Amino acid sequence: MHHAVRSRAAIRTAPAPVPRPRTRRVTSLIDADALRVLHRAARVLLDDLPDLTDRLVAVLQEQEPAYRAAMAGDPTGTWQEAHRSLRHSVTSLLDPRSNREAARRCSWRIGAARAEQGLPLDALLHAFRLGGSLVWQCLVEETSRTAPEDVRLLVHVASDVWNFVDEHSTLVADAYRQVEWQLNRRRENRARLLTAALLDGSSRIADLPEAAQALDLPEHGRYVVVAVTGGHPARTDLARTAAVPDGARVHWHAGVDVDHGIVLVTSGGGDGPDAPAPVRTDLAPGVRIGVGTPVDGLAAVGDARRLADTALRICPAGGGTVRLADHLPAALVVSSPELGGALADRVLGPLLRLEPADREVLLDTLTTWLACDGSAQRAGERLYCHRNTVLNRLRRCEQLTGRCLTRPSDIVEVSLALTAHRLLPG
Repeated sequence: MHHAVRSRAAIRTAPAPVPRPRTRRVTSLIDADALRVLHRAARVLLDDLPDLTDRLVAVLQEQEPAYRAAMAGDPTGTWQEAHRSLRHSVTSLLDPRSNREAARRCSWRIGAARAEQGLPLDALLHAFRLGGSLVWQCLVEETSRTAPEDVRLLVHVASDVWNFVDEHSTLVADAYRQVEWQLNRRRENRARLLTAALLDGSSRIADLPEAAQALDLPEHGRYVVVAVTGGHPARTDLARTAAVPDGARVHWHAGVDVDHGIVLVTSGGGDGPDAPAPVRTDLAPGVRIGVGTPVDGLAAVGDARRLADTALRICPAGGGTVRLADHLPAALVVSSPELGGALADRVLGPLLRLEPADREVLLDTLTTWLACDGSAQRAGERLYCHRNTVLNRLRRCEQLTGRCLTRPSDIVEVSLALTAHRLLPG
């Protein structure tokens, strides 16, 4: 007689069956049916892809102004782009795993190409949303036409369709922004090179139209260059603001020690064409601004930069603003340092060889007297001494230099010699 009870070993070794919930089997069947309906409609769309492309192009032309301009310029290219994108979208519905990478590459190339062409990113993303809507609409239309009772099953795959659209919209945006960043860097580098060539005076005539476009300045305008230095970067930024009046068109070029601004001079401006910047007395210590004189055309910006640098060399070490037009004698001295040094040595030589304390008193008195337009009274007030003391010091200067301070030509020599001594390195 056979026993009806199995051994314990048999019980231990046989895996206990895990019953699957009935709801999961129903869901699986629904998903399978939904995929069958989706694939059936997608194959019809794939067979009639040119018509689907025509519909998308028509929708884009109607609803997206940026694409209207693109189609006007390159209708064939726009149609082919839409055709490729739709083909990858529909084939991905049929076989997502095999077509995923090809579809991603297609979307990336579209995003990159449209960034290079300058199509707005919003228009591109709108186009992808319109394409996704059209594909979904056509899937529903085809199912309604051939099997109306199966339309309800498409609801179960709707998320797959829209997840695909979202994924590729993100991919397109990433490609667009990456290429846009690269293009901006390339434009900035090119603009910097063009600006450096203009300021160096080495720009080619053939490059001037490109430079004008890159800097957003007219090729044949009237320009003044402003040279700014302030040591600390924050000071330099403040000096830039101080150097150019509000509303002026200017392109700045940052240098190692000096920043240069190419300023478009507006004729009839409040400060006149020779002075694009007001003289500021509230600058931070050490901030120096040199304003050159006007030149005509971008081709002459190199000359304007040299004039601005000359003005900057005249500027006091402690800071301030110098317009070259107001300091032309000093500009002559610093423009020819060899001659300026020779003049200082010839005129002031005996005075400069005095003991330091004696020398500084006489130089300070002579400089102050000239600044006071030859008034010993006012010079004495500035120097906190009697006017007779000033006169005695001036007579001693005359004896040492051999110049007469009542003779105009001698005063010119003395004034230029003092400027050379002050501005040129010893």
